Amino acid sequence: MISLSIANGVAEVVLNAPHKLNSLDEQALADLTQAYDDAAAAASRGEVRALLLRGEGRAFCAGRDIQNVTPESDDAQAYLEGLVQPLLQKMAAFPAPTFAAAQGACLGVGLGLLLATDVVYVAENAKFGSPFAKLGATLDSGGHWYFTERLGMHRTLDLIYTAELISGGEAVAQGMFSRAMPANELLDNTREIVTKVATGATGAFKASKELVAHIRDQRLGLWDAMTEENAEQARLCKTDDYAEGFRAFQEKREPKFTG
Repeated sequence: MISLSIANGVAEVVLNAPHKLNSLDEQALADLTQAYDDAAAAASRGEVRALLLRGEGRAFCAGRDIQNVTPESDDAQAYLEGLVQPLLQKMAAFPAPTFAAAQGACLGVGLGLLLATDVVYVAENAKFGSPFAKLGATLDSGGHWYFTERLGMHRTLDLIYTAELISGGEAVAQGMFSRAMPANELLDNTREIVTKVATGATGAFKASKELVAHIRDQRLGLWDAMTEENAEQARLCKTDDYAEGFRAFQEKREPKFTG
């Protein structure tokens, strides 16, 4: 159910099981992990400079595939800690800018996939929340941290207790994701943006990606973050892309980045 294609510097990873809303079982997680490994290897060869993750059909990903799960013998921790979390960490560390286009249901592990992606564009009809109260389960895949970080304690627990869902437009308005678009425009618009980013200064983008993650995880203050910025800028000024960017500006032409 997972496919990977590479063209024009862009890796496109597709969740392709629309009949089950792209829900993920253990094999699908293994296949998705392999897709990211293959894309990262291509990035190391300079063949991939941006990645797009999307879901086929009316949903991005409805979460874990529980159709064949037996509650009495289910090892949820092995699924989440042994399979999901390592995948999300791998996705977050991907060595190039990553984007997701998300429509319909984005729940559980599906939400986690988005949290591990650099930039997320959502359809106005996307749905986010915690419907797990109806299963006797709770929000997972980093959802508690992210909802609390973006929505605050009261709204987070409101969504968990009531199992209500919020739309893509609401999620963007509340600072959860980058942009909301009509569903029929989402994929084309996202592909256009990703293709453009793939021609950019990948090394500089990676520096910003790592710095933003450090600010988030280490809770850096302004001056500490500025010190790290200064060090990154000093490193980048020795690269070919830095020299090309300045030459192109001075020569009044579009830069041709290779890093």
